[in-house]
Amino acid sequence: MCGFVGIVNKGNVNPEYELLKKMAETIAHRGPDAEGHFIEKGIGFYHKRLSIIDLKTGQQPMSTENLTITFNGEIYNYVELREELIAKGYHFRTRSDTEVILRMYEEYGTEFVHKLNGMFAFLIYDKIRNKILAARDHFGIKPLYFYKDNDCFLFASEIKALLVHPKVKAEANFDNLYEYLTFQFIIGQNTLFQNIYKLNPGHYLCIDLNSFNSREVKYWEPNFSIDKFHTSEYFEFELQKLLRDTIKMQMRSDVPVGTYLSGGFDSSLVTMLSAGLVDHPISTFSGAFKEGPEFDETEYSREVVKMAKAKAFEIFPTSKDFVENMPKLIYHLDEPVAGPGVFPQYMVSKLAAENVTVVLGGQGGDEIFGGYARYMVTYLEQAIKGSIMETTDEGEHIVSLKSILPNLPSLKEYIPMLKSFMGNNSFGPMDRRYFDIIDRMHGNSNYFTPGFAASYDSDKVFKKFSSSFNNPNTQSFYNKMTHFDMFGSLPALLQVEDRVSMAASIESRVPLLDKRIVDLVASMPPAMKFKGGELKYFLKKSVGHLLPEKILNRKDKMGFPVPLHLWAKNGAQEFISDILLSKKCCDRGIFNCDKVAQIIKSEQPFGRQIWGMLSLELWFNTFIDK
Repeated sequence: MCGFVGIVNKGNVNPEYELLKKMAETIAHRGPDAEGHFIEKGIGFYHKRLSIIDLKTGQQPMSTENLTITFNGEIYNYVELREELIAKGYHFRTRSDTEVILRMYEEYGTEFVHKLNGMFAFLIYDKIRNKILAARDHFGIKPLYFYKDNDCFLFASEIKALLVHPKVKAEANFDNLYEYLTFQFIIGQNTLFQNIYKLNPGHYLCIDLNSFNSREVKYWEPNFSIDKFHTSEYFEFELQKLLRDTIKMQMRSDVPVGTYLSGGFDSSLVTMLSAGLVDHPISTFSGAFKEGPEFDETEYSREVVKMAKAKAFEIFPTSKDFVENMPKLIYHLDEPVAGPGVFPQYMVSKLAAENVTVVLGGQGGDEIFGGYARYMVTYLEQAIKGSIMETTDEGEHIVSLKSILPNLPSLKEYIPMLKSFMGNNSFGPMDRRYFDIIDRMHGNSNYFTPGFAASYDSDKVFKKFSSSFNNPNTQSFYNKMTHFDMFGSLPALLQVEDRVSMAASIESRVPLLDKRIVDLVASMPPAMKFKGGELKYFLKKSVGHLLPEKILNRKDKMGFPVPLHLWAKNGAQEFISDILLSKKCCDRGIFNCDKVAQIIKSEQPFGRQIWGMLSLELWFNTFIDK
C-alpha cells in the first residue's frame, strides 16, 4: 500500500523535482517506509511506499527496458500471474506484484487489466508507444485523482497533493455541493473541488503523448444477465469456494495481518475465515461507545472472538477524542463523505496500526448481498403495490406481501425511515422512490439560507441520480438498487476505508469485493438472492453455519452508530457551536444559523444533519479558506 503523484507535461518539458517531491510530501503518511522518483521526457513520478510484499526489492517507481510504473495497492493473484508469465519465458528480478503488472502489460497490452484480481491504482509510462496508462480497480478501492488542461495532466492518490501544484486552485464546486448535501457523496467522477476529478472504478485512461489526447475506457461492470439454469445448491457451492479463495489470497503478506470486527455479519465472516488460515490467534480490532447499549456491539464481536479463538483489541472513543480528531480526519478525507461512522473507524484504524500492518474488513457485503434495511422498506412498498394493483414493475414478483411479513421485525429500528418514506409519493416509479429513501435532506431545505435554497436545483440532482440508477440492463428493482449502491455510495465508503487506514499508515483490504464474487451474485435470479425480502438471505444460507448463532440471528443492524446527538448537548457542544455558529460559517451563505442552532439542540438519535454540516464547514475551513 502506497501513495504516488504523477506529472505529465506536454512537449517533453520535464517536471521540477522539488515540485514533485513537495506534492508527494503531503501524502507521506501513505508510505513511510521508502520513496523514489522518475523524471524523463516530460514525465514525472514520485512514490511513497508502505512495504507489504517483497520488502527488499519492491521499490518504486519500477522500470523495465521500456516501461515505468508507479503503483498503489495489491494484486492478490500475482503469484498465479507470475507463474503464467514464467511459463511464457519471462524472467523476474523481484518477488513483487509491481513487476508482475509491468510484465503483464508487456504481454497483453491494456487488456491485461481484465486478468487482475486486486485493489489498484497505477500509472504506466510506455516509452515505445509514447503513452501513459492510468487505471483503477473494479470497485474503486484505491483512489486516483487527476487534473488536466491543455498543457498537462496531474495525478495523485489524494487531492491534497494536487493542490500543491501552482496550476491547481482550491475552489469549491457548488454544483457538486448540492449532490453532497443530498446524498453525502457525489455520483461519478466529480469532486467538491473545481477541475479535480477521480478516475471512475473499473476504468482506465490512455494518454497519447504525441497528440496529448486522452481516451477513457470502462473495462468492467457487473452483468445482470440472469443464469436461470443453475440451482441454488450450485450457487451456494460456488460462493463458498470463492469466499475461501479470496480470503486465502488476501491473507498473503510479508507483515502481520489482522481483521476489523464490528460484530456484524460481514466482518464476523471475514474474521472467521481468516482465523482458520493462520496457526496463531488472529488479532481483531473493534470499537464502541460507552453512552449506552445502542452504541455498543461488543457483545456480538466478543462472541466471534471467542469462537475464532482470536486476540481482541477494543477502543471506546469519547467526545474529547471526537473534538481532537475531527479536523485531522477532514484533512485526511480530502472531502466530506459518508456518515459519522467515519470517526470511530479512524480511531479503530489507529488502534490497529499499533499492532499490525494489514487489516481485513467486511466492506462491500451490504451492497453485494443486499444488507441495507432500505431494501426491505422499498420492497414492503413494492409488495403492497403489487397486491393492490395485481401487477409489478419488474416483470415478476420477487417478494410478495405474504412472504415479507416474517422478516418485518428487522425494521423495528427504522420506524422514522418508514414514516418518512411511506408518507411521500407512495407507489411512484422505482428511481423516484429510491431517490426519496436515500435523500439525506428528505426534501427539507429549511436549514439553508433562502438564497442558497433557491439555487438548489433538485430536478438536476434527481436527473443525474436517475441516469445512474437506471443504467444497468435489468428490470429488477433489487438489482438496480444494489448496482447503484455499488457504484454510487460504496466508492464513498471505500474512500473512507482508504483514508482512515492510510492516515494510520496501515493497509486495509476488503476481501468481499472480489470481482468473481460480484459476477456470480449478479448472475443469480433476484428472487433467489432476496427471498421473502430477508436481508442477505443467500449469504446467510450459504455460510451462516460458520458464525455464532448470536450473529446469525441478529435482527438489528447498528452500522457503527455514534452518539453525536448526545455530544452536541454535552461534551462537544462548544466545539460544534464554534464551527457551525461562527461568523465565518454564517457569512458563507449556505446554512441558516438560526435553524442550525435549533438542530444542534434537537438532533435526533442517529441523525446526520449535524454531521453533514460540520464536515462541510470543516472542509471549507481546511481547504478552501486557506
